[in-house]
Amino acid sequence: MSNKKEELVETLSQLTVLEMAELKTALEEKWGVKASAGAAVMMAAPAAAAAAAVESTDFQVTLEKVPDDKKIGGIKFVREITGLGLKEAKELVESTPKVLKETSPKSEAEDIKKKAEAAGCKVTLKGL
Repeated sequence: MSNKKEELVETLSQLTVLEMAELKTALEEKWGVKASAGAAVMMAAPAAAAAAAVESTDFQVTLEKVPDDKKIGGIKFVREITGLGLKEAKELVESTPKVLKETSPKSEAEDIKKKAEAAGCKVTLKGL
């Protein structure tokens, strides 16, 4: 097997079942086809790896957790990111997990994550 094929097999082997399902859907949309059997999906796998290599450019930012001892910093962080008032930010922090930004460019999402970690909060980034 060539190096490209080996890399492709290795890359696909590292995907989770959920990522494979998302990949299948994305390929169906891009190619305008519908995979109706497992064999069809398996035959599309080499092309799927090329699509998997494409990185998301927009991300959904979700506030997962704010430790009790970091709530004040968490509220300040949420206010800075969302522009919410004190009461709304406090309610958001106390009802995690909550989406902070529905869509955000990669650089902005990474900045938000760094600020969250500095404030003691945990956020997740989900590629769109």
